[in-house]
This record gives sequence, C-alpha cells and structure tokens, in this order.
Amino acid sequence: MTGRNKKKIYEGKAKILYEGPEPGTLIQYFKDDATAFNAQKKAVLEGKGVINNRISEFVMTRLNAIGVHNHFIKRLSLREQLIKEVEIIPLEVICRNVAAGSLSQRLGIAEGTPLPRSIIEFCYKNDELGDPMVTEEHITAFNWASTQELDDILAMTVRVNDFLTGLFAAVGIQLVDFKIEFGRIYEGDFARVILADEISPDSCRLWDMTSGEKLDKDRFRRDLGNVIESYTEVARRLGIMKDMPTVIQGGLH
Repeated sequence: MTGRNKKKIYEGKAKILYEGPEPGTLIQYFKDDATAFNAQKKAVLEGKGVINNRISEFVMTRLNAIGVHNHFIKRLSLREQLIKEVEIIPLEVICRNVAAGSLSQRLGIAEGTPLPRSIIEFCYKNDELGDPMVTEEHITAFNWASTQELDDILAMTVRVNDFLTGLFAAVGIQLVDFKIEFGRIYEGDFARVILADEISPDSCRLWDMTSGEKLDKDRFRRDLGNVIESYTEVARRLGIMKDMPTVIQGGLH
C-alpha cells in the first residue's frame, strides 16, 4: 500500500508524511520538488526523490548501527520509507566545516575557507520568518528544547559530522556543511531526542575533493545545471547506484 492511499499528516517542500501502518509510525514520501531561497525558486527534478530516499536510507542505517539513534525504520518503496513518529523540535541544526553559503555572506569569509573548527548554528524552523538564526539562549528561554536536550543535540551533531566526514572523504567528497533536525520520542513519561528528517544532497554541501565541483543542492540554487547527475554521482560513489531502477539511470543520458 502506498502512502497516497493513506491520510496525509504533513507536507513540506521536499517530503510528505502520511499516517503509518501502526501507531507511532509514519510513511515519509520523497518528492521530486526542489525549492531554494525559502521556496521563492521552485522546480521539479525528475528522480530526485528516489535518489534522496536511497542516500538517506544508506546514511541513517549506518548511523543507527553506530548508536546515533534516528527515526528510520526501513525503506518501503522507491520514494517511501517507514519512520518513527517524533515530536519535531522546531530547530534546524547546521554544522559547518568550511565557509560557504550564508556564513560566507554574513561574515565576509571567502567560500571554501576551512573553519578553525566545526561550527554548529541553530535556526528557528519557521518558513514565514525565513528560518531566522537563534542562539542557545533563545532555545532554552522559549522552551523549544531543554538544556539537557540541547546537550544531546550538540553531542549527536558532532557524532554525525565525524561519521559523515569520514564516509564522504572515503569516496573523494568533502563534507562542507549539513543541516539536520531532531525530534522527541516518548517512552512512558521519558522523552528521548533522536535524529529525524533526512540526510541527502538536499541537506548537505558536498564538494568533489579533487575538482571542487559541487555535488549538492547548490547546483540548483545557483543554476549550475546537472543537478540529478550530481546527486546520482554521490549515490554511485557510495555504492548504492547498483540498486537503483534503470528508469533513473537511463534518464540521465
């Protein structure tokens, strides 16, 4: 049964969440829609959802295996995965290793400059406000997350960064930065924070280590072309293209 026959819970810019087959689960459907600049720029990129579903499955499965708990349960189809239902914490957590994007613009640091150390930033998840940057003070004052939850989020983000940096470096890709989200899962009266959303070229900046070529959503943001080809190259290097349907592989030539 596909998610389309089920009750829609939420629709975002790149994904749809449907009611899951049992309580405490949801079906996450990956769309081909691409958006940038708070959805001012839009397009449909055929096959993007399929590739992001596979890359996110690949990464989340490995994170679970090393004890970074996340919402992924299993992939259901080309575009759908079964996930744990979480209470989303309204924060985007951005981890930066190299200056790029808004950090370069904000602080006048040339894009590509390695940062003295990894920097973690927070944005308040609110499209109407353009996801403004916030500090730990705002987060605890407005009770978006407790001090303990924030500690857990920071610790998990560092682990995700370490893992992803090594994973991508092994296939010749530099992890410049990435955005992740977290949610609460309730076990009795106790709430635990786990990783949620997705990890894909939509949410990471990935540069080829040799050529510096961008293999991520910046290709769409900056009209560089070959967006799907670049996403496919990431999947190919991670060794997951062989499981892809020929419709995706064939549609790239």
